[in-house]
Amino acid sequence: MAFLVTQIKWFYHEFGIKSLYDTGWDAWLIILTRCTRMFAYGTNSLILALFFSALDFSDFHIGLFMTLTLLGDVLLSVLLTLVADRLGRRKILFAGSFLMVLSGIAFALFENFWILLFAAVVGVISATGGDFGPFRAIEESTLSHLTTPSTRADVLAWYITTASIGSALGVELTGRVVHYLQHREGWTIVDAYHTVFWIYSAMGVVNMVLTLLLSKKCEITQEKMESEEGEVLLDEMDERDGRDSEETAIPSPTDTSESSIPEKKSRFAQISQATRSVMYKLWFLLIVDSLADGMVGYSLTTYYMDQKFDLPKSTLGDITSISYVLSSCSSIFAGPLSRRLGLINTMVFTHLPSSAAVILFPVPSSIFMTVALFFIRTGLNNMDQAPRSAFIAAVVKPEERTAVMGITSMLRTLAATAGPSVTGILAGNDRFWIAFVAAGALRIAYDLGLWAMFINMTLHQHEEKGGSKEMAGDARRESNEEELMDIQRHPNKG
Repeated sequence: MAFLVTQIKWFYHEFGIKSLYDTGWDAWLIILTRCTRMFAYGTNSLILALFFSALDFSDFHIGLFMTLTLLGDVLLSVLLTLVADRLGRRKILFAGSFLMVLSGIAFALFENFWILLFAAVVGVISATGGDFGPFRAIEESTLSHLTTPSTRADVLAWYITTASIGSALGVELTGRVVHYLQHREGWTIVDAYHTVFWIYSAMGVVNMVLTLLLSKKCEITQEKMESEEGEVLLDEMDERDGRDSEETAIPSPTDTSESSIPEKKSRFAQISQATRSVMYKLWFLLIVDSLADGMVGYSLTTYYMDQKFDLPKSTLGDITSISYVLSSCSSIFAGPLSRRLGLINTMVFTHLPSSAAVILFPVPSSIFMTVALFFIRTGLNNMDQAPRSAFIAAVVKPEERTAVMGITSMLRTLAATAGPSVTGILAGNDRFWIAFVAAGALRIAYDLGLWAMFINMTLHQHEEKGGSKEMAGDARRESNEEELMDIQRHPNKG
């Protein structure tokens, strides 16, 4: 019995459940919100390209639609994330969920290309099955706000894991629903696809309800925002003083009055120079990775498999669902690996095999080997996400996180916009396979560049003052718990 209790305690601490519990109720709600949203996105990832193909849209138009939809996501993400801290994070998340509902209704009712394009660009539709909209940056910033350096990686790992579970359930349900409805008398495959979009709208309603349950702890208080802006202003004044110290020793009244100008600057202008120097390099690498992801998103990958092997929609749904389950299982280990290997090593050495699987994906002629490579890709693909979010939170100031993560999301989405159009052109010329080879090469370049640029970077410099005592206390508690477990395992030792 004592052994069982010891193992349960070990699992409770090792896999971050304690960190999630300590963070509080809001973290559970945010994670559940993303799970339901990814459930909706999972329905899209399976049928979106197939839906357009059933409507006789060309491969070029399919790629164009996805590109323009991602561009719409960029604009929406920039607009909402840069004002989220001002207007309220919960309000922005609620508004985004409402747009999900409207877009789902449009896809459930209409079949005109331009109406659907307008609904996707103005609203929220996942063109690739990924979370490219405005939600993720705000949610990750909120979770970083609610957590400490010692709990952040674990909480973000569960945030990623449950998202994969939601996607798996969405894909599996979609495959079954489409297969069932298209075999009913009087139903066409297009009618079945329309029904799935009603499910998408329903998940948007669920997201709206969950957002209303979030507490005020998720918001940046006005006092904290003023304090943070003051710190940014002082940093800028210090930098300016350092440059101008040889020219003047006493600022004039004009200088003093002008010093208030930075308070009205954009959120990007308020990001410190030290943060920018780090993020410029990371943003470049993420652009490369996102371009690759856009070229071979899950919607296009399932479309490729459907074209190559002509699989039943239920079988295609089963394959995609299993891949998401594998992804969710592997994501659980991102937190423990990050603690042992470090954030950068975890990001690189879990993502690299996934990138190799992308290059090799079009090579096999059998469905078995193709699916095996697909499972390797998706099973390991998300293990870098939680460490990446934790890394960004660790190298930027707390007051900069929402803006930085919003800009990161914008750049990733913007880079991904070119991918579907390129793939659409290649597919229209019977060169679909080239997209996977090029995407895999770009992903590997991202992995190697990430390791070369950031492996030796010092983390948590902006949190040591406020969090050192708490981190030290956590370290002492963990040490005591380890000693207790050791005594229980070896009662006669010493």
